[in-house]
Amino acid sequence: MPEKETIERAQKDAREGKAPTTQAGEFVREEVHHVREGKHGVRGPKQAIAIGLSKARKAGVKVPPAPRGTASAQRENRSHRSSRRTRPSKKRSQTRLRAMKKEGRSGASRQALSRQAKTAARRRSSSSRSQAARRASRPRALRKRARS
Repeated sequence: MPEKETIERAQKDAREGKAPTTQAGEFVREEVHHVREGKHGVRGPKQAIAIGLSKARKAGVKVPPAPRGTASAQRENRSHRSSRRTRPSKKRSQTRLRAMKKEGRSGASRQALSRQAKTAARRRSSSSRSQAARRASRPRALRKRARS
C-alpha cells in the first residue's frame, strides 16, 4: 500500500497536468526509499522500478501496461482488471515479503539506478531523445495542444 504522501504528490502532479510517467515517478521514488531504508530488497534496479509502476497502476495512474512477455505483466493484468478486489492471501503476502527481505539492497543504489538510466537512454534513438527534449522545452499550453 503506497504511503499517503506519495498518493498526494502524484495527485498534485496530475492536477498540474504533468505526464502519467511523472505521476508514477513518485511511486517508484517511494519504492527506492523502501529498499534503501531496509524494508525489503530487490534483485536489481528494474525490479524496484517495476514494483513502483505496479503500485502506480493500482492507484489509478494511467501508465502504459507492462511489456507483454513479462511475468509481472500477466499477473498485473489479471489483478488490476477486476473491479471487485479480493483480499490478498495472508500467507502469500508474508511469504513474498520474507523472500524480498532476503534480497540485496544494492539494486536501489545510486550507481545501479544511474547505470539503468544510462542503458535505457542508450536504447532510445537520437531522434526520439531530441523529440522528447523539444517537447519538454515547449510551454505547457503548447504541449497539451500537440498531444490532442
